[in-house]
Amino acid sequence: MFNQIQLPYAYDALEPHIDALTMETHYSKHHAAYTKNLNDAAQKAGVADKDISLLLSSLDQISDEALRKAIRNNGGGFYNHNLYFGTMSPNGGGEPDGDLKAALDQAFGSFSDFKDKLSGLAAGQFGSGWGWLSSDRNGKLILSSSPNQDNPLMEGNGHVPLLGIDVWEHAYYLKYKNLRADYIKAFFEVVDWNAVAANYANVLKG
Repeated sequence: MFNQIQLPYAYDALEPHIDALTMETHYSKHHAAYTKNLNDAAQKAGVADKDISLLLSSLDQISDEALRKAIRNNGGGFYNHNLYFGTMSPNGGGEPDGDLKAALDQAFGSFSDFKDKLSGLAAGQFGSGWGWLSSDRNGKLILSSSPNQDNPLMEGNGHVPLLGIDVWEHAYYLKYKNLRADYIKAFFEVVDWNAVAANYANVLKG
C-alpha cells in the first residue's frame, strides 16, 4: 500500500509564494488520485509490496503493457509529488550548506549558477513535466528535465532525484497563470534545503 506524504505544514503555510488553493487542490485532488490509481494498478500487477523507487527503476519487469503504463504514470505522479511536497517548507529558501553546498559548487560552479540552470531546464520543459536535481551513487550531481510524470529513476542510469520542480500547470496556474518562470522563482523561496540535503545524504549512504 502506497501512502501520500503527510504534509508537515498547512495549505496556506507557503503563502504568498504558493497559494493555499493550489496547495489544497494539488495535494488533495491530483496527488490523491495518483496515489489511488497507483495502488489499484500495483495490486493488479502483484507489486503492491515493492518499494516505489525499486518499482519505478524496474518497470520493464511488468509484463502487462497497460498495467506498466498505469504504474509509470501514476507511480511517477505518486513518487514525484511525495518528493515535491516533502522538500518545501514555510521556513525554506536561502541556500544550502555543508556537503550539499560543496557538491553544488563542484558540479555547477556556484549555487547561483545551479539555480539558473535548473530554472532554465524547468522553464524550458515543453508541456507538462519536471525539472530535477539528482545524484548518482557516488554523489555526483546532475540536472535534467522529464515530461509528464517521468523521473530519473525510470532512465536506468542510477540517478536518484533529490529535488523536483513540478511544472505541470496545475502546480502554478491558479496564481501565476502562464508565467511559469515567476512560479519557478517563487518555488525557490520555499525549498527546504535541509530536506534536500537529507535526500543527498541518503543517496551517499547507499
